[in-house]
Amino acid sequence: MEQREENTTPVRERCVTSYPARRAYRPGVVHPPKVPGVQGTIDIHCHAHEGQQDALSLAKLASESGMAGILYKTVGPISGEYQPAREMEKVREGLHRWADETGIAPVQCWAGYGITMDNKTPSLEKLQHHLESGVAGIWLPVFNHANTYNKVGGKAIWMDSSADPAAHTPPLPWDEAVKHGHYMIDAQGRLKPFYEDVVRMVADHDVALFFGHATHPEIEAIADLIVRLGFKRGVIDHPFSPFVDLSTQQMRDMAAAGIYLNFTYDEISPLLGIDPKRIYDAIRAIGVEQVTLSSDAGEPLFPHSVECMRLIRGYMEAFGLTSAELERICCENPAKVVKLGQWATAG
Repeated sequence: MEQREENTTPVRERCVTSYPARRAYRPGVVHPPKVPGVQGTIDIHCHAHEGQQDALSLAKLASESGMAGILYKTVGPISGEYQPAREMEKVREGLHRWADETGIAPVQCWAGYGITMDNKTPSLEKLQHHLESGVAGIWLPVFNHANTYNKVGGKAIWMDSSADPAAHTPPLPWDEAVKHGHYMIDAQGRLKPFYEDVVRMVADHDVALFFGHATHPEIEAIADLIVRLGFKRGVIDHPFSPFVDLSTQQMRDMAAAGIYLNFTYDEISPLLGIDPKRIYDAIRAIGVEQVTLSSDAGEPLFPHSVECMRLIRGYMEAFGLTSAELERICCENPAKVVKLGQWATAG
């Protein structure tokens, strides 16, 4: 696998970059627990499955904070019966009861579906069912992709049902990672027929397609297909993460092909540690036309997703994005991804 220089920035250099921005950024006083600075924002990558942030509580806070929408990548159980659209309907019902009681306008909520999220064999029949149930985004393999196993390993029980549920493997050699994980292309670099059918089915339903933790050859193969299909709702999550690790030029190429680059709080969190200035510089190089910002939050080691949206949006504003540019990448572009408002029927 290709190895490149790390995307982190040395602490001394990072201080020199960050201190002028942090000293100059004064958007207004924050009064906890209120979350300012997220009005109209849409988070298209949020987690709320078991053991993570509560989906309904988050939706209430997002509503109070004036956000426009949340696409839940995960909601409800993923280790048992995996029915995200059904779980999302429960959240919506609770949210609308609360909204009626409080008089606060409810945030829009959508469910996503990961084709391998339940760690069971994916199928076109299951994908069709979830598309018909109304999910707004489809994720290709993520935590159980061979690329993830190769970079960070995984829970041993995902690969061996008899393993200790608490055990976690080290990063796996590539041949071992491919043995246990999903990989979407064949020896000739072409999408395997199943994954080509997945992409075509998603495109036919005109629902957002997230590339997951795909390797560079897989990204290129998926991008080539969706360009040929004229599909406009392809999204590459966390491009600076070790699972994706695109160069700025590769990001420019994907954006030029009409694919969205979705930068996330996860990338700048202490757990991954990408310098937010690197993300700002990438956005400047790419342009704002195909860029979105998301939280990718939900785990207890993260702030909740509304706060994550405030933070990543605030960082980008502090380093130099204008109000109009923030409106584009936090509101208009994600609205196109989920088909909200004037983009409900057209890309």
